[in-house]
Amino acid sequence: MLQIISQLALTCKDQATTESWYCNNFGFKRARVAKLPDGHEIIFIKMADSSFYLELFWSDSESGLPDAINDGPTYPGFRHLAFKVDDVDKKLASMNSVDITLGPLDFDDFIPGWRTVWIRDPDGRIVEISQGFTDET
Repeated sequence: MLQIISQLALTCKDQATTESWYCNNFGFKRARVAKLPDGHEIIFIKMADSSFYLELFWSDSESGLPDAINDGPTYPGFRHLAFKVDDVDKKLASMNSVDITLGPLDFDDFIPGWRTVWIRDPDGRIVEISQGFTDET
């Protein structure tokens, strides 16, 4: 039985801003727009060379939760979305106006070569960018 993670749905303050941010910084491309009966739309953006999508929904209210800090919230829920890159510092240098919430930090004591930084996306979600993480043998 086929089982893969196919998409992550994000509720956005401004769908176009969020779409642009993920497309410009992480190589997503628009795959589809679904028009909804209420006049809103869902924007599907697909990560290059994968079958993973971000599904962007329109927000109709502000969050009642505190703003995420550091590497993400510690209450039950999603802590952060993570992307693996070849070089954290080069990735940060290639991005425009990055809001770093924690790091970059080296975790050589845990996994040799593992380096990570956490940043905030346009909607305040925490996004991790890391290099060097490997599975245990």
